[in-house]
Amino acid sequence: MAAGVRGAARSGVGLLVVGLLLSLVAACGGGGGGGEESGRTAAARPLDLAFKHPGVLVSKEQLDAVRAHVRAREQPWLTAFEQMRDSKYAAADYRATPYAVVECPPDTRPGRGCVEEREDALAAYTQALLWNITGERAHAEKAVEIMDAWSKVITGHTEANAGLQTAWAASSWARAAEAVRYTYDGWSDGQLLRFERMLRNAYLPQVRNGSADFNGNWDLVMADATMGMAVFLDDHATFEKAVHHFRTRVPAYFYLRSDGKLPVSPEGSGIDTAAELKKYWFGQDTFADGLSQETCRNFKHASYSLAATSHMAETAHHQGVDLYGEVEDRLRAAFEFHAKYQLGAKAPKWLCGGTVQRDMGPDTEVGLNHLQGRRGLKMPATEKYTEQRRPEGTDDLFVAWETLTHAGNG
Repeated sequence: MAAGVRGAARSGVGLLVVGLLLSLVAACGGGGGGGEESGRTAAARPLDLAFKHPGVLVSKEQLDAVRAHVRAREQPWLTAFEQMRDSKYAAADYRATPYAVVECPPDTRPGRGCVEEREDALAAYTQALLWNITGERAHAEKAVEIMDAWSKVITGHTEANAGLQTAWAASSWARAAEAVRYTYDGWSDGQLLRFERMLRNAYLPQVRNGSADFNGNWDLVMADATMGMAVFLDDHATFEKAVHHFRTRVPAYFYLRSDGKLPVSPEGSGIDTAAELKKYWFGQDTFADGLSQETCRNFKHASYSLAATSHMAETAHHQGVDLYGEVEDRLRAAFEFHAKYQLGAKAPKWLCGGTVQRDMGPDTEVGLNHLQGRRGLKMPATEKYTEQRRPEGTDDLFVAWETLTHAGNG
């Protein structure tokens, strides 16, 4: 049976089961208050929803739009496509290098499989996008070949950076798999089931519970990976887990004055006094709208978190859950704050002692597309920064080709 047909059939069964359960609840007088739920309450109940596929970061409608833009040779999509097509990840003879155990230490010791795993996952995603845009089956075959090579071998991740490494790779694996499974009929049942087992056994346990003890970019990227895998695996409980991480971690990572004099404490961390928060925020004790927990570390890590937050909100958006709406002001402020100083604005003395490390990555297209493109909110600094970087390519970690997939693509 074709992969897309399999997915549709499973979604149909899921809808039938959900419908029967809801009917039983209604018949028994369930539902509690009996009044209409608020939009926020409804958004908090994704178990009542059937997942939309493809729907991990990129929807079918977005893939269709990208294909049309590229075929019409329109900018910036054409240049972004050519950038992706000419990258090492798009090579026709690309070969995966799978490891049974990926070892990623936090120090100068050499790792085993860390770069290979991230690059192979990005290559699978790149080939999946090429298949959807060009219609050339060789790209879908290559994506499946890469994913199958890893699913035959890997058993887990070790060393102190295991959580972050797992999250980076899993984010790309989920996007690649989603973009192939529901558009291509050549992924065999055996290969697909093996890949699903790989995600459940070698990736999800490492990231599902997040990491309150580390900097916020860890927890947000781990939640991004968890949400992507949950949608691909049709795992509603895990999706809700990722939504919970979003709702508790994003407000603790990006500051708004409405939070009070101090930032929100990360759930489960025990970091809640002024002294502890100052240390956690890399010495910062003056807070302004949009400042992030890692701004005074460097903009690179703050940028990772902007990307991960946008990825989760975008995936949830495709699933009918409005996480964007819950953090709209906070996310917009964070993008504008960092873009302003990235573009060269002088840092005042109260901000990181007057010195900031301007090293943002290709992490703005998804958030800009929603906040300015869909919502019509003005984001002049973010827009200027993004246009200067276009086409935004890949960070070789977990962000790839987002000018192609999300520039002006609502």
